[in-house]
Amino acid sequence: MGAHALGEGRDRDRHRDRDRDRDTDDALEAVAAAARAELVGEIERGGAWAADPVWRTAFAEVPRHLFVPYYYVGATGGYERRWCGSPERAARERWARGAYADVPLATRLRDGALLSSSSQPSLMAMMLVALEVADGDRVLEIGAGTGYNAALLAHRLGDDALVTTVDLEPEITEAARRHLAAAGHRPGVVTGDGARGVPERAPYDRIIATCALPSVPRAWLAQCRPGGRVLAPLANGLLALTVRDAEHAEGRFLPTPAYFVPLRGASGAAARSEPVADVPRSVAGHDLFRFLLDLTGDGLDPREAYTLWEREERPRRERYGITVRGPRAWAWLDDPEGPYTWPLPGGQCRAAGTSGPSQP
Repeated sequence: MGAHALGEGRDRDRHRDRDRDRDTDDALEAVAAAARAELVGEIERGGAWAADPVWRTAFAEVPRHLFVPYYYVGATGGYERRWCGSPERAARERWARGAYADVPLATRLRDGALLSSSSQPSLMAMMLVALEVADGDRVLEIGAGTGYNAALLAHRLGDDALVTTVDLEPEITEAARRHLAAAGHRPGVVTGDGARGVPERAPYDRIIATCALPSVPRAWLAQCRPGGRVLAPLANGLLALTVRDAEHAEGRFLPTPAYFVPLRGASGAAARSEPVADVPRSVAGHDLFRFLLDLTGDGLDPREAYTLWEREERPRRERYGITVRGPRAWAWLDDPEGPYTWPLPGGQCRAAGTSGPSQP
């Protein structure tokens, strides 16, 4: 065979390989597109964005799979890693479909402990609606994660410059930056302590945290415009605060439970995880009772909490709230100036003698 014929054969092989790769990529994109459409339909049926349907377009058009090139799912004895670059086609398709499951996806592990994740999409949708974003708002996200939430915000606002996301881990921010660029977005991605905010890009109209807090960082209030809104996981609920000024904010919890990875860099008491004594077993594991325990910290022992919980007819999350005023920060039931208040970490109780339930 002559050199010319050999060269032509090699060219045909390269073209064939390229065409096969393109067909494989197209097939994988088709799997991802179908899975994304199913996810959007599932969230829509759940009513998450009924109050602000504009978010439907963001979820329908932002490709989540670009933000999770690999993730971990629970398996016998630990975790199974799913990866977009697996040599097996079936495994790649499993990765693509799983990227659009309405579940949180573990994206970073360290010594078997969860370091970062991509939140459950329906919860993300609910939180973004609750943030009450308007055109032109400047938004700060605490906890960059994969970058997916920042991409949804940037898509909704139509201007990447209005969105800032911050995370303490350089590896996380660098990966988020790559994922965002792959999806066509370039918001501000900052490496730093989220508890301190990002003052150089302030002021903000909205601040959203995607990591659990022990209290409300004062820096966020100082960086938020008066009338702004802060949405953050605290205890095992979601707190929606209205900012009055740099030293005053107040708001209530949403009805929805929420469990997030803790904010790294923040100080304060963590949620209680030890067994609860001196209360009925059926109560000790009740979601709303655990919320009361986590919210009140050392302000109530389990028996006091149980007495209050029964007296107040097992109050739901939306009856609780948080007030930050100057150096003080406290949680309350029903009324910030009422009989049931408890200090938050880093904040003094508003008045002596009100750290536990008052007697009838």
